[in-house]
Amino acid sequence: MQIVKRRLTLLLIVSCLLNSSWLQAQENNSETNSNPNGVQMKYGSKGFEFTTNDDRFKLQIQSRLQLRFATPNDRDPQTFDDYSDNTETVLKINRARLKVGGHAFKPWLKYYWEYDVNQSNLLDFRLMIEKWEWLSFKVGQWKVEYTQERYISSGKQQLVDRSILNRAFTIDRQQGAEIYGHLKGDGLLDFNYWAGVFTGTGRGNGQNDDENMMYFSRGQWNFLGREVKFDGSDVGISEKPAGILAVAVVTNRSPYTRFSSAGGGTLAGFENPADGQYRINQMNIETAFKFKGFSWQNELHQKEIIDRINNTSPTIMHGYYAQAGYFFHQALGWWPEPLELAARHSSYYPDRNNYDRIQRETSLAANWFFNGHRNKLTMEVSRFDAEDETFQKHEQWRFRIQWDISL
Repeated sequence: MQIVKRRLTLLLIVSCLLNSSWLQAQENNSETNSNPNGVQMKYGSKGFEFTTNDDRFKLQIQSRLQLRFATPNDRDPQTFDDYSDNTETVLKINRARLKVGGHAFKPWLKYYWEYDVNQSNLLDFRLMIEKWEWLSFKVGQWKVEYTQERYISSGKQQLVDRSILNRAFTIDRQQGAEIYGHLKGDGLLDFNYWAGVFTGTGRGNGQNDDENMMYFSRGQWNFLGREVKFDGSDVGISEKPAGILAVAVVTNRSPYTRFSSAGGGTLAGFENPADGQYRINQMNIETAFKFKGFSWQNELHQKEIIDRINNTSPTIMHGYYAQAGYFFHQALGWWPEPLELAARHSSYYPDRNNYDRIQRETSLAANWFFNGHRNKLTMEVSRFDAEDETFQKHEQWRFRIQWDISL
């Protein structure tokens, strides 16, 4: 009951904000050019936008809803038992989000927060100083830019959801501070960089478990002189090719061996941890490319888990995925323009010392874009298989269809 009350209260507040801002915009519409305190309202790429005439303040409000059907289940299999027991057909509201952003006092002093209405969680809250393209600052809580796959919004993904690698390798949302920038050069001399310090204890946790912090850095080479933005599919049909090669590293010491939107968690075999028990060292190498309706992205991961209390041998994990999509109307005149086909293959090795243990995923998807990523329908078929050191094999197929709409 308390959760329902909080949601109703939040929706009421947003409704009041929209109504009052709309009325003020209507009252000041006739004096837009002469009154610097007037407010303009429009519906743009980030929802409803309210901007003062002097551009000192901007408020953007957007909501997003994701409806999903999945059979025989929705969750990726994680153990051998999941291949036989995890058989529950799902029809649900998978995500319901409220996004608020804009700038205050100066166009380069920006803010953003995102609320998960479905789970009653505050996902993102951050302040950004972006006065210079080559040097910007950020503080708060957000998804760290460690991997392209995880950083891409769930509303801008190319397939229904992320690959089987995400659970083991993402560092997800963290609280901390970061510097970043775009070093724009001629031709090959075009780079992006990110470097941050975080508590390393996951979403919703602003306190560290010890004196050790999480340290992160990412370097990205835009080798064709243009960035590949953090979104899936070449919806805009790029007229010029854009490609990146990026390397990201992170180190952290905490009780956690994995992270998700729920916060810090544990991988199988690392349960019941103590504070500061595990030192995690990770590296990710990734590429991405877009041109004339074709898109590509892939990642190669390594993760080392060191038990600082029991001093056992480190566990080293590997994984990779490759993903591509294409709007075939670029080559076939009869092909429907809003239809994209996409495919992904992922492999995950939980222990380098035992390469007989492996999990794989192969997925095919079709996207129909009614209005870009803001209104799209995705249909996906996936095949999962796994084998252990005894060469015992398991296989599972899954079908999912999802409608994602932003308002």
